[in-house]
Amino acid sequence: MEEITEEKILELEEIAVKARELLMTTLLEAGSGHSAGPLGMADIFTAFYFYLLRYDAKNPEWPDRDRLVLSNGHICPIRYVSMAQAGYFPIEELKTLRKINSRIQGHPHRTALPGLETTSGPLGEGLSQAVGIALAGRLDKKDYQVYCIASDGEHQEGNTWEAAMCAAKYKLDNLTLIIDRNNIQIDGNTEDIMPLESMRLKYESFNWNVLEINGNDMRAIVDAVQTAKAMRERPTCIIAHTVPGKGVDFMENDFTWHGKPPNDKEAKLALAELRTLQGKIESEHQ
Repeated sequence: MEEITEEKILELEEIAVKARELLMTTLLEAGSGHSAGPLGMADIFTAFYFYLLRYDAKNPEWPDRDRLVLSNGHICPIRYVSMAQAGYFPIEELKTLRKINSRIQGHPHRTALPGLETTSGPLGEGLSQAVGIALAGRLDKKDYQVYCIASDGEHQEGNTWEAAMCAAKYKLDNLTLIIDRNNIQIDGNTEDIMPLESMRLKYESFNWNVLEINGNDMRAIVDAVQTAKAMRERPTCIIAHTVPGKGVDFMENDFTWHGKPPNDKEAKLALAELRTLQGKIESEHQ
C-alpha cells in the first residue's frame, strides 16, 4: 500500500469526528452504554473501515476479507457507528442500540449482525479467538489479515497471556493486536487497580513485535498497521495510547465516563464541541 496522503488523512479525521457525533446521539437515544472508550477509539475504527481493512460491506461473508475481532465488546457502539458509515446497515438503525430485538446490542452478537466476526462481552477472550482465526487462515492458505482490538484493563485476565504465548509459538505474522491503552477501567485507573506496565516489555518478552503509538494520530495509526502487515515470523502488538473521551473536554481522561452515556444537556455540550472541531477540519480541507 502506498504512503497515505495528507488529503486522505484529513478525510479520515473528518469521518472520525462525524463518528463521534453519531456516537453521542446514539448513546443519548439508547439511554445507556459506554462513552469514554468509544470516543477514544473513533480514530482507530475510522482508519480500519475507511482505509486499512479489506472487506465488502455488501458481502460481509466474503472469504478473503480481513478479520476484525473486538475483544473489549463494551466499546461496540463506535464499531456500529463505523460499520453504519461504511454501509453495512442504515445509519438510522443506530437509534435502536440496546433496544429489544435490535441487531445492535450492548455487546456484539455475531449471528445478529452481518460483519461481526465474534460475539464478545466477557473480557480476555478476544485474542484467543483471533489466534484461532489466524491459524485457520494459515491452514486454508488465505492471505487475509487478522486484527484484534483489546482493552488494556482486560490484560488483567490470564487468558490473554495464554493466547499471547500461542501466537508467538506459531509465529502468526498474519495477526496484529491493537491495545487501547487509555489507562482507565470501570473502577478507576488501571495502574491503581492492577498495574500493567510495562506493556511493551511484557509483549516483547513473549516474542512479539511491538509498536507504540499515539492512538489518536491518524497517520501514526495507518503507518503502524502497515508496518505490522509487513512483519514476518512474529505477531505484532500495537500499543495505542488513546485519550478516553477524546473530543469531548468534560469526558476526557475521566474514568467515570467509562460506562455511562450523556444526558440531554451533556450531549448538547458534546455535540457543540465536536461540531466546532468538525468545522476546523473542514476549513483545513478546503
